[in-house]
Amino acid sequence: MYSSKFSAALTLSLSLISACCFAKPEYGVAMHGELKYPADFKHFDYVNPQAPKGGKLKRAVRSNNFDSFNPFIVKGVPAAGTGILYQSLTEHASDEAFSEYGLIAEKIDIADDRSTVTFHINPKAKFSDGIAITSKDVKYSFDMLTTNDKSAPFYSAYYADVREVVIDSPTQITFNFKDDKNKELPLIIGQMPILAEHYWAKADFGSATLDIPIGNGPYKIKSYDAGRSVTYVRDENYWAKDLPVNIGRHNFEEITYEYYSDNTVALEAFKAGEYDYRMETSARNWANAYEGKLFDSGELVKKEVAHQRPSGMQAFIMNTRRAIFADDRVRQAMALAFDFEWTNKNLFNSQYTRTQSFFENSELASSGLPSGEELSLLKPYKTSLPESVFLESYRAPSTDKPSSLRANLRKASKLLSEAGWEVKDKKRSRNGQTLNFEFLIFQKDFERVIQPYLKNLKKLGVDVKITVVDSTQYVNRLREFNFDMIASGFGQSDSPGNEQREYWHSSRADQPGSRNYAGINSPAIDALVEAVITSPDRAALIQRTRALDRALLSGHYVIPNWYNPVDRIAFRNSLAHPKKTPKSGVQIDTWWAAPKQ
Repeated sequence: MYSSKFSAALTLSLSLISACCFAKPEYGVAMHGELKYPADFKHFDYVNPQAPKGGKLKRAVRSNNFDSFNPFIVKGVPAAGTGILYQSLTEHASDEAFSEYGLIAEKIDIADDRSTVTFHINPKAKFSDGIAITSKDVKYSFDMLTTNDKSAPFYSAYYADVREVVIDSPTQITFNFKDDKNKELPLIIGQMPILAEHYWAKADFGSATLDIPIGNGPYKIKSYDAGRSVTYVRDENYWAKDLPVNIGRHNFEEITYEYYSDNTVALEAFKAGEYDYRMETSARNWANAYEGKLFDSGELVKKEVAHQRPSGMQAFIMNTRRAIFADDRVRQAMALAFDFEWTNKNLFNSQYTRTQSFFENSELASSGLPSGEELSLLKPYKTSLPESVFLESYRAPSTDKPSSLRANLRKASKLLSEAGWEVKDKKRSRNGQTLNFEFLIFQKDFERVIQPYLKNLKKLGVDVKITVVDSTQYVNRLREFNFDMIASGFGQSDSPGNEQREYWHSSRADQPGSRNYAGINSPAIDALVEAVITSPDRAALIQRTRALDRALLSGHYVIPNWYNPVDRIAFRNSLAHPKKTPKSGVQIDTWWAAPKQ
């Protein structure tokens, strides 16, 4: 309870602080430069503001199970789509590098040096049960996500630079930071999902259950069949449906996710018309499987949509916590045995481009030799980084002429011998230990991609076993770092920042549930991660990200795979979408059900 005397004093104090340290409250904030949309904007450019509401969207999920509606904790496997139950203080614009606009927070106060941010909560903001969203809910959300040991560790790393959270009033909350160096912190605080304290304080936040939670997003859970399907229904009382950031979005009355344990079965179900929309990741399927009577009749549509988002790094990831992968010479040898050119031609119909950077398909990717600011950033770590960082530009091993697989395998064999792994009876061994490992996957159809690679490793005397587990086991083993090699990836945005700690920082190397899958533990990389996070402007961000990229590549922690600059989608012709696609690619939340003619 806030007394009127205390509120008056607080208001006066805040106004004096604001006058000297803050610009006027804004409707949005850009990481670098100016916002694209003016204060009186009506909607984002990539939506159809006249899109009709109604209809149903059915999608498929390749998974064996789900056992939770809480996507914020380490335990359990959350149901697909739970993100639409929750919203945050701000909304991201998909056609800008990194800009956030008011959602639950109608105004944002940021100190000139970005050392603190104050959010003014929209007085109309409500949870799905009609109870108002207040500053207490925001602070509760922050505390639960960052200090509860049952929460996913991502949040504690992402928000590590917050010093304190102060409730100024029921509709005003301030985040004070440890210093003024983390320039993206005001924006990513705005991305934090807001939880209902009155619900979660009575529930067991850390348990994986199918109790239906109270949210604040555009949809609520209508029904579910545990492990088989979940259906969301549009909340007719959703308080923010008429805000500019939501116009033309969240158009379907219902959204259903159907679960399939096998990808081939899921594809055949789509071709039979059992669900409405599919994004294809298999080049072979895209080239050969999207045909049949429903495609011939036009009921199903196949389409490629170009995007301009960074592709990040999809790769075979080696767990350096394992003794066999602790030596970078072994890791280099593993990479030399992968023949991308053969794989692309024979398995993928030459649809892919080789990934050469952790920030591929963007200006953030390193190239050539380091110079200027990038070189200056790397020089202090000359003794701890590989010499190659300064002498050569990274290129993933290739079998294009003048190279060949045979030449690459010779190099790999030499590296393994230098690392002490000698061939005896066609097997690599060292000190009585055989060089063998497990490749862990959960999609059985991915075996065809791995098998040719394993044949090449066998020529080197390396034995590899493929282990296929269900999606639940896979997730749990990743959380515990209980694997040797996996096929996974690290998505990137056009404005990397705090999430880089989760991927590469030594503080996450032994944190169960983190995404530092490779187990990277390098003071040099830690420092470069912090340099990226504290970039003062876009120009510095580019140079610092390139330096980080170069250091990561030089460690040979992964075997780079491939990327595609288009989204491959197929959908029922009863679905419609806006004419304009943002640079980040297809946004299904802007689609709608076309009225029947």
